[in-house]
Amino acid sequence: MELDLAKRAIAGDERALVKLLAQHEDTLYRTAYAYLKNEHDAIEAMQELTYRALKKIHTVKEPTYIATWLVRIIINICLDMKKKQEKLVYNHEIELASTDHQPFEMADIITSLPTEQQELIYLKYFQDLKNGEIAHLKQIPEGTVKSRLHKTLKRLRVLIAKEEL
Repeated sequence: MELDLAKRAIAGDERALVKLLAQHEDTLYRTAYAYLKNEHDAIEAMQELTYRALKKIHTVKEPTYIATWLVRIIINICLDMKKKQEKLVYNHEIELASTDHQPFEMADIITSLPTEQQELIYLKYFQDLKNGEIAHLKQIPEGTVKSRLHKTLKRLRVLIAKEEL
């Protein structure tokens, strides 16, 4: 039955795809919830899954692995959402740091940081690179990028606090 539905879905039968999604809904939702840790985001991931599955179902080469394909999509969606959430946290921190300062004051504060920390700020917030991209560019582990960014933001907050005195 599932194999038949998968073949029909791959051939373009949207109803067959909807039935497949319904059959795997519990597993897919639980997977999303495990990654995202809240109902709202898990539901959003499920909606995105439906869209992506409809858009890319024709790329499935082996109908017997349709369930695995759906799980892989939901995991990728969750990982994308988590990256966006992390980026929002970092951007929020930098915005908080710059709230009471004119752009030229922030530039002066940033240039007072050591060169390596300036470079991290520039790559992360002005070039909009992901931590993995920065790690590849600087040839260091991604965890090192995260910890250095954390220390840099901490130092930036200290410098801003001194400016406010």
